[in-house]
Amino acid sequence: MSGRLSATLADAVAMAWRASPVACLGQVGAAVLAGLTPVAGAWLLRAILDGLSGGHAQRVVHLVVLSILMAAAGGATALLPNLSQYLAAQSGLVVRREATIGLFSTLSRLHGLRLLEDPAFQDQLRLAEQAGSSGPGQIMSGAISIVQSVLTLSGFLITLLLLNPVLAAALVIAAIPVIYLERRIARQQVALITGITKNERRQLFYQQLMCSLHAAKEIRLFGLGAYFSDRMLDELGQVIRASRHVNRRVLAGNAAMAGTSAVVAGAGLVWAVTSASAGRLSLGDVAVYVTALGSVAIALGMVINAAAMSYRSLLLFGSYRDVLAQEPDLTEPAQPAPAGKLRRGIELDDVWFRYGPDTPWVLRGVSCFISHGQSLAVVGHNGAGKSTLVKLLCRFYDPDRGRILWDGVDLRDLDVPSLRERISAVFQDYMTYDLTAAENIELGELKLAGQADAVGAAASRAGIHEALAALPRGYQTLLTRSYLETGDDDPQSGVLLSGGQWQRVALARAFLRGSRDLMILDEPSSGLDAEAEHEIHASLARDRRGAATVLVSHRLNTVRDADHIVVLSGGVISEQGGHDALMAAAGIYARLFSLQARGFEQAATRMGVPSE
Repeated sequence: MSGRLSATLADAVAMAWRASPVACLGQVGAAVLAGLTPVAGAWLLRAILDGLSGGHAQRVVHLVVLSILMAAAGGATALLPNLSQYLAAQSGLVVRREATIGLFSTLSRLHGLRLLEDPAFQDQLRLAEQAGSSGPGQIMSGAISIVQSVLTLSGFLITLLLLNPVLAAALVIAAIPVIYLERRIARQQVALITGITKNERRQLFYQQLMCSLHAAKEIRLFGLGAYFSDRMLDELGQVIRASRHVNRRVLAGNAAMAGTSAVVAGAGLVWAVTSASAGRLSLGDVAVYVTALGSVAIALGMVINAAAMSYRSLLLFGSYRDVLAQEPDLTEPAQPAPAGKLRRGIELDDVWFRYGPDTPWVLRGVSCFISHGQSLAVVGHNGAGKSTLVKLLCRFYDPDRGRILWDGVDLRDLDVPSLRERISAVFQDYMTYDLTAAENIELGELKLAGQADAVGAAASRAGIHEALAALPRGYQTLLTRSYLETGDDDPQSGVLLSGGQWQRVALARAFLRGSRDLMILDEPSSGLDAEAEHEIHASLARDRRGAATVLVSHRLNTVRDADHIVVLSGGVISEQGGHDALMAAAGIYARLFSLQARGFEQAATRMGVPSE
């Protein structure tokens, strides 16, 4: 066994042992007894048959004792597998918990986003979730099954060696090529699983898409159901074709094993019958020989199958170990400094960034200063790099070149959790959680969970308090219908909010977080009407003087009051300054602002509202 497989086996057994030492010991004990009782039963049967054929009436009591012992062995043979299965199930539950803790503790160490955006890592993560939960249990069960089968096999092989050494040797030799075949099949099955993961992921995507409420409107309006169904079935077809190929090889291997066993067993049976006819074997000898012959074949098959299953599980469990060994995706010094309260500001110094070595630069030499107590607005066309700038400020990524300084300290030298503790944000792609209204807001500051006054105040600032309070169960209403039980039409079980209402909930989440040193607002009012947008920005303006604020918006009327405006174009700062200075410069900002202003005036005219 290679060093990697040995290390994987050690980790899997250690995890199973940590999860439940008692269950592990119980499984081993049950396996030892289950491996020996069939052999004991066969020899007891031989003794009973030979005793009966001898015709000694004075041995009736002895035969009764042997019968009772044989019945006990038979009962143990029937009971022990069930006991072992129960212990394995109990251990598996705890192992699953341990594996889940390990996996998601590792994911919590990944402070950035780069790995989560990597399809190869997503495939590896998918395998790790499956292998981590079931792998240790399967490996442990396989190993215990091997121990049990080897004990049974050894006992019956000794029996065959005593009666026919040549036949015993033939059985062992015939199993050797089957072992190598099963090992090869196990590798092919692992290759199949790892190879079709991307197909299964795409199949799952199309499957979930067709069941998604979020996508339902477009799918139905544009008639996309059959299109996505065909794509899903195409991915499923590739999975099925690959699986069938491996399944045929598995069938061939099992057929080879069965054929070899049948030939050897047939030859042995012929020998036993002819030997008994010639008086060289007693009736008991024939019985124990036939039992041994069949049991050896069965035990050999169990050893080979258990070894193949364990080998396959070991290979897959390697994915789990690889994820746990994953290095952090953001570099940190050995002793990172805690992020202190922002006093001067945040400086972007010649920042270059791209999402991959073969992708275009998104930011190219961006330099600017975000002063504490002032607001910086970032505007520009789609794809100009605005949201990327936000991700870098939150340190979801590190610049490829240049630095971002927090009061003169590079973000890469700061402790990531302490940095993010000083940041509050409303993202353009804000989350909608399948939780209660209160919980959706409380996620912004878990320290305030359960404090209804603080949650209500944040909701009031976001203009969503009255709507949430009017829900069937107020703030305790689930903002989803996903958890309804079959036939449950009670509106109190959950409600769905509109897009604008959800955006206000996201704003309330940020407001609950309170004053932070850096407030990031990435399109915070894109889903709101003009009046609601004005209210939100007026509320934001009142509180942003005590922090550095970064406001990203396509609606330039919301940024005109910012202390400083930066225009991104093609990944570089093409213009910067105050609103009046940028309008006087008659550049990109002035052109975009004028276009939007004319659009608002025309809309107001159509609605009969006098323009300013």
